[in-house]
Amino acid sequence: MKNFKNLLFIALFFATATVLGQTKISGIIVDETNQPLPGASVLEKGTKNGTTTDFDGNFTLSAKSNSGVLVISFIGYTRKEVVFSSSKTNIGSIKLVEDQGSLNEIVVTATSFAIDRKTPVAVSTIRAADIVVKLGTQEFPEILKSTPGVYATKTGGGYGDSRINLRGFGSENVAVMINGVPVNDMENGSVYWSNWAGLSDVTSAMQVQRGLGASKVAVPSIGGTINIISKSSDAEKGGNIKMSTGNNGYQKYGMTLSTGLLDNGLAITASAAKISGDGYVDGLQFSGVNYFLNVSKVFNDDHQLSFNVIGAQQTHGQRFNTRTIAQNRATEQGGKRFNPDWGYRDGQVENISYNFYHKPQISLNHDWTISDRTFVTTALYASFGNGGGRRTQGSGKFTNNDYRLGDIDQPIDFDRIVQENKDKGALGSTDVFAASNNSHEWYGVLSTLKTDLSENLKLSVGLDGRYYVGDHYYEITDLLGGQYYLNPNKNDNNFNEALQVGDRFNRDYEGRVLTTGTFSQLEYSVDDLSVFLSSSISNTRYGRSSFLDDATNVNGQVSDNINFLGYGTKGGANYNLDDNHNVFANIGYFSRAPFLTGGVFLGNGENVDPNEDATNEKIFSAEIGYGFRSEKFNANVNIYRTSWLDKSISPAILDPNNVGQFLNTNITGLDALHQGIEIDFVYQLTDKLNITGMASLGDWEWKSDVKADVFLDSGVLYREITVNADGLKVNDAAQTTYAFGLNYKALDKTSVFLDYNYAGDLYANIDFSRGTEDGLNTWKMPAYHLFDLGFNHGFIIGELDALVTGNMNNIFDVEYISDAFDNADTHSAQDAGVYYGAGRTFSLGLTVNF
Repeated sequence: MKNFKNLLFIALFFATATVLGQTKISGIIVDETNQPLPGASVLEKGTKNGTTTDFDGNFTLSAKSNSGVLVISFIGYTRKEVVFSSSKTNIGSIKLVEDQGSLNEIVVTATSFAIDRKTPVAVSTIRAADIVVKLGTQEFPEILKSTPGVYATKTGGGYGDSRINLRGFGSENVAVMINGVPVNDMENGSVYWSNWAGLSDVTSAMQVQRGLGASKVAVPSIGGTINIISKSSDAEKGGNIKMSTGNNGYQKYGMTLSTGLLDNGLAITASAAKISGDGYVDGLQFSGVNYFLNVSKVFNDDHQLSFNVIGAQQTHGQRFNTRTIAQNRATEQGGKRFNPDWGYRDGQVENISYNFYHKPQISLNHDWTISDRTFVTTALYASFGNGGGRRTQGSGKFTNNDYRLGDIDQPIDFDRIVQENKDKGALGSTDVFAASNNSHEWYGVLSTLKTDLSENLKLSVGLDGRYYVGDHYYEITDLLGGQYYLNPNKNDNNFNEALQVGDRFNRDYEGRVLTTGTFSQLEYSVDDLSVFLSSSISNTRYGRSSFLDDATNVNGQVSDNINFLGYGTKGGANYNLDDNHNVFANIGYFSRAPFLTGGVFLGNGENVDPNEDATNEKIFSAEIGYGFRSEKFNANVNIYRTSWLDKSISPAILDPNNVGQFLNTNITGLDALHQGIEIDFVYQLTDKLNITGMASLGDWEWKSDVKADVFLDSGVLYREITVNADGLKVNDAAQTTYAFGLNYKALDKTSVFLDYNYAGDLYANIDFSRGTEDGLNTWKMPAYHLFDLGFNHGFIIGELDALVTGNMNNIFDVEYISDAFDNADTHSAQDAGVYYGAGRTFSLGLTVNF
């Protein structure tokens, strides 16, 4: 018994010593303008004990000893060490500085994050806190609308159908990277944001690099780069539950859980959310499930593995057809909500344009610190996409106003179309649903080695390899009451073949892309001067196989492999004049392979003969910039000039002599000049009031007249056209944008913001394939002004931190045109097809952290 008492006394002694040895340390992490840094990492040096800051930059850490050192870090900022002791548990405000000694050089290298006052590129960084507060029911790209050079819209308004332009370049010419992995479609360069709907819940930081950018890849972008960094081993232990509601039935529920960094070096973060709604525009109902998983393992100071899975399985209705301004305003919905592409079938909403897709992306990142001077970061990744878009096929009843439930602005009467198909009996359906199915397998590796050649000189070299195979085919999905559908392809051996559900027609082909390349970069830094020079070379190999068995494609065909050699070089320098002022300049030239779709191969897939006119696009870009940094005020000025030579476009157009069939154009040799000036600033007027602003003034024009060909789907020449594009304004993006924002911190955990955005010098999307004798008359759309209002309020529920957010976008319900398609005959407002932007929308969200 005595021995038991002694053992109990010893155990109590050690337990007490352990408790007394722990010290609860608190503080707040801010940037140079005293704005909080949510998600900053706080680690007790020499241990794996750490935490991250909350929405307001606050943290509390139970240290394992009575004194020691805290290591404070955040992506793109200088790491800072702060001494703590039990005599002072609140260490107050800790300020991090954006500079060359960033959080984690491996992370910055792997994701090509630019560093303020060092990397000589124009850059804007959006933190997780801004996304949480301002996104609401907006699409993910819309969070960037106050960024210089950016124009983002919802296009037709369907969930995930938003698009983004950067300095006048579309998404196919803007590289989007998630954790260092490229996600642009390898056949056409597109980015489909509905595939990444869950990113807003798990993003640590997002950076927009305009122009040449700092990304280390073998195939550079033209307009810029969007780098998105998700949560990893820096995630705080715990989690949250999120709930939000909004206009038109918007509902979202989600949960995120994280182990934090455990003593064994393992960290797991998982997130999932369910989202649904009716859509602001009529007939655009949507639903989706977003998910994210990160498993990270810190083996030691030299090795770290990070496994990521992200995806979104979703379905949504779409608005495919446009109407003129007069036609929109004459509708009962007043234009903003009108959608001609939906109706009712058996009392349920039915769409003639409907999207369904699932594209999970898997990546494994390995960070290896070989020595104090050398490290390697490697990402292996894979993506498996499956889904497509449903469209209508047939005689045109779906767009015939006689088949509506009332006037021309009313929904489509699908029941009538079904009944007429039934009545035809053995004659078969004249109108059916068909799906354009698109699946792919995509594998890649991106590896970078960085070594210090000397104290001032660093060398980076890397490999970039990507292989992609995509399957594309049309198939009958619904006979809409009929017994079969007559194959509409007049080239088919079995033209009168009765197609059933699941039968393929019109297209059935495989596209293959293999890109291999290498890149290198030298960085020289001494005192206030930073200089870099980089180069890259790559080979892109394309191939296509057609499986459609018809008169011109007996038993299918396989193309030869076609190779395009690309290369590029860029350089730049930044000089810090003093602690407040810096200047930079960059210049670059590169030659890039054309895209497989519409560039290397023309037609809908049956044609496997390569386009003889396909050639590399050439880009020359130069930029100069100035930055000012002080405790209260930060500002940037950038002037850029980008020449785009031998640009190729291949728009598909409806064949006027064959309903439901398309013609394909081959327009090559186009030149364009994009130049402009960008200004942005942040001003901390008081401790409570923060002011932001930007102005982007662009002058983007086409600079050449060219001859072009129009082809049938089979590749047979249909006619020649002349495109007089010299002097034509680059369209489809606002060339002049302004933004102004106020953020007022009413209480310690309560803020209110007001944002203003202006878009002007916006020209309707022109149809080059029609040819034009006077492209200068392209319709100039009306400029518009929008205001957004929002708030966030933090509070305590029991022992849990909670945050409520509210957003109202377009608070004055402004009627504006966000997208337009020019009428090639009149170039007038009266005849242009338009999409109206969303009117007033709102959302209310609650996040409970535990």
